Amino acid sequence: MSTPSLHPLHVVIATRESRLALWQAEHVQSLLQQHGHTVTLLGMTTRGDQILDRSLSKVGGKGLFVKELEVALDEGRADIAVHSLKDVPMDLPDGFILACVLEREDPSDAFVSNRYATLADVPQGGVVGTSSLRRTVLLRALRPDLQIAPLRGNLDTRLRKLDEGQFDAIVLATAGLLRL
Repeated sequence: MSTPSLHPLHVVIATRESRLALWQAEHVQSLLQQHGHTVTLLGMTTRGDQILDRSLSKVGGKGLFVKELEVALDEGRADIAVHSLKDVPMDLPDGFILACVLEREDPSDAFVSNRYATLADVPQGGVVGTSSLRRTVLLRALRPDLQIAPLRGNLDTRLRKLDEGQFDAIVLATAGLLRL
């Protein structure tokens, strides 16, 4: 049982509006509420959410997912931002700190397919989608015969693209699947 704070605060959390981002923000909201704080969420759409037809490396990298949240913090519309650490740039703007990191979820990758049980089952020339440069390199090393295609969008969008047949399989972060 958590001990309520002696000085309860009202905290506004800036977050992206994807299901996964909202889950993460609601988790932090719950943790803060256990200490007697009142917490509201400020949902935002970022440029990274809007630009889905090009790879991140070509349109500005990881910062595309946090800029709007940083502006909300800078303007005083939010007190904190909750975000996936993988999308936070290495160098934070002046005046910003990484104040807290929650317990890490499963760091593994997940192979997801409606047709094939394993990567080995995907036929030569099959199309596998991923958004990660690291996963792209790994997939090409394991299966140079496959077509590795960029896969952008939030988790729901990625799964929908798989269901629509745009890919034979996709590779995602296990953590996102477990949280949703």
